[in-house]
Amino acid sequence: MAYYDYFKQFRQMSPEELRRKAEASMENARAKGRSYEPVILQGRPRNICKTWWGDAWCRNLERYADFASRIDRGKRYVRSGAVVDLKIHGGDIKAKVQGSRRTPYNVEIKVDPLPEKRSREIEEKSLGKIKDLAALANGEFPEELEHLFFSRDGLFPTPDEIHFDCSCPDWAYMCKHVAAVMYGIGVRLDENPFYFFPMRGLDVDRLIDKAIENRLDSMLSHADVKSPRIMQGADLLEIFGVISS
Repeated sequence: MAYYDYFKQFRQMSPEELRRKAEASMENARAKGRSYEPVILQGRPRNICKTWWGDAWCRNLERYADFASRIDRGKRYVRSGAVVDLKIHGGDIKAKVQGSRRTPYNVEIKVDPLPEKRSREIEEKSLGKIKDLAALANGEFPEELEHLFFSRDGLFPTPDEIHFDCSCPDWAYMCKHVAAVMYGIGVRLDENPFYFFPMRGLDVDRLIDKAIENRLDSMLSHADVKSPRIMQGADLLEIFGVISS
């Protein structure tokens, strides 16, 4: 929250001032034995996120009118290191964001799990893409699956599926502290994309296991079908001078 000075003049803190306050809060937490996990943007002067995962998370938020006009206010805060603590546990995100006062504000964001019907539909669409799911397991993103994230009933949450609260006195629909945490979630997805699936109530290991099972069933069903790529005895004799047993 911006604050009023002695003459009641509205004044925004500079990034340097905000950074100093954030560093002081983290040092105070360390002195008291508290474990903070700050959002740190290293080597990212322009883009807050650097991977498809983080950038796509932010682009999804910005494409909604409910968020687009408000979330941008969080960029300055997250770039200034104001998100001094951010922990993701499934769809429950808890954070502390430095503001004008000495003690950081508490922010809580909850992301709804996918409805069971949508979860099953996405699972079915993914079964035939074992290579894509293997790429997901390695923290990569296959472009072939992009429609599963951005489609109308895709994996990314809509505004109605995101709920938030902040301890600051700002009565805005989305205060700058919440907005900063929204971007901070994108940074966390840069660091570990597998935060995303539990956030939406999906078990990526189960998806991979079912995809492998589906592929094996398909292979076994064609086990008796001869492939033109299998070399016969005459071919082996002609090429290698040997006869197959």
